[in-house]
Amino acid sequence: MPHPTPTNDPLPFEHGAAGDRPREAADRPPLQWSGAAVAAFDALLHELHPDAARVDDARLRRLALWLLDLPPGEAHAVLDARMDRLQLLRAMRDDPDWDSDEPTRARLAKLVDYVERDDDLIPDGEPLLGRLDDVLLIELAWPAFAEESEDYRDFCDYREHEHPGGDAARKRATWLRDRLDELALWQHRVRVHEMHYVDAPFGADPPFRVGR
Repeated sequence: MPHPTPTNDPLPFEHGAAGDRPREAADRPPLQWSGAAVAAFDALLHELHPDAARVDDARLRRLALWLLDLPPGEAHAVLDARMDRLQLLRAMRDDPDWDSDEPTRARLAKLVDYVERDDDLIPDGEPLLGRLDDVLLIELAWPAFAEESEDYRDFCDYREHEHPGGDAARKRATWLRDRLDELALWQHRVRVHEMHYVDAPFGADPPFRVGR
């Protein structure tokens, strides 16, 4: 089963200075969460990805107001696109043919456990905003999982089309060997192309071109 490609458009989380409390509209119910809950969310985020941006009350409010100002369909699309990342991470965690190391598995478990809770920073029953903290955690922690998730996506594609045999370890070894062989062939073609290009008489066309 193909897995979705995560969106590359970041949430506008860094807009505005940290600590600069945004102004809320008078016709909208106040945004409510505790400072302790925000601090706990930030601590969890930095367990998952120590280099992530800091989450504070002002940044969270600014992001929530931005989301509420979007047309409803667009706002839900923003959330849905990022929740697709969770589908990929769950699959990576649960796939018996994949072999994440223990620290990665522990981080995955903490992230998934948080998202599946109803009583997190913003209760899931809150209209629209109930998923905001979930997608924010996924997005800000994503760099900790991005490289392995891309490897996993490629492995799934290879497994679906090439049907490697054997146990899980043999399937991964076959995938890795074939990908390394492809890389070596590509590097060889590049070297040959460069060699022929240098040796060719001035103005002569190269014997072949590297495909785009």
